Amino acid sequence: RAYGISGPGAKHTAAWTNYNRQATGSAVTNGLIPNLKPLIPDTQLRDTIVILGGDGNYYLTGSSGADIWDFNDGIELWRSADLKKWHYVGEVWSFDKDGTWEKNWLWHRKPVRAIWAPEIHYIRRLDNYFITISMPPGNRGILKSATGKPEGPYVNALANDSYFKGGIDGTLFEDDDGKVYFTSGGASTILLMNDDLSGSVGQPHQIEFEKPADGSWTRNSVAQEGASLFKRNGIYYLGGAAFYQGRYSSVVAMSTNVFGPYKNWQEAVPCGGGTDYFQDKDGNWWDAYFGNDNQSPFREKPAIVKIDFDRDGKIFVAKGQPDFVLQK
Repeated sequence: RAYGISGPGAKHTAAWTNYNRQATGSAVTNGLIPNLKPLIPDTQLRDTIVILGGDGNYYLTGSSGADIWDFNDGIELWRSADLKKWHYVGEVWSFDKDGTWEKNWLWHRKPVRAIWAPEIHYIRRLDNYFITISMPPGNRGILKSATGKPEGPYVNALANDSYFKGGIDGTLFEDDDGKVYFTSGGASTILLMNDDLSGSVGQPHQIEFEKPADGSWTRNSVAQEGASLFKRNGIYYLGGAAFYQGRYSSVVAMSTNVFGPYKNWQEAVPCGGGTDYFQDKDGNWWDAYFGNDNQSPFREKPAIVKIDFDRDGKIFVAKGQPDFVLQK
């Protein structure tokens, strides 16, 4: 089985193959990114997320299925001890077995059967795993493991089987003090969650940020979609995905306060897309990657790229990439 291209959506596999042939790799030839290769070559995946779990293993998920705009079964998960060899854990949440409010959602008066941009998160303070989900055309939820294990099963974390109405691409961030925050979409707002993540505290904080002086980004949110948030050396990095100069890139802005204001907006990882940043067991930083635009060396496959930071804290793609992330 080629995991990630099974189920009713598999009829679109041929179209996906053609879609990947459209990748020119011009971002590689232009020196913007290294010649990356997929971590799991036979798996189609958008919105790649990689984390280091509480058990010392890495976990990977994303939007799986041959056509996630149309249909998928649920959420699939992979595990690795070293980021190199990945093992299929299984389908950890499905509409049929686990869905509640998700089963009854309509889009243009038709039932919706797709999960967009699932993100797995390990919350240290609770010693548990959570998955943020989106459903088209826009509803966001938070699932939690009922066993404390990454394989679940997962149930709704929000009280009274509720969800956040509207919007897509939710993500969680746990700060050094154990407080957990939720942002989504283009990262225009940030919510403080309560202690058990069953709801939010107060109103969303509107995020202010300084747009680049050259006028290259004019939106009123840091990103377009695929929100992400992490912290390094006292600096918060808020961002997500943005169509920028023909690339679907990872963009970020920086602040010393989680609620901003944010500045130093930048295209951090060209073609990086709406994924996440994570630190490995040795302290190295990475950006997850999936390739959405035709400047990428491939499209809709999970990958990672090593990053580094300059003296001002700005992100850049590391020059020294390990062999296992590169095409030969």
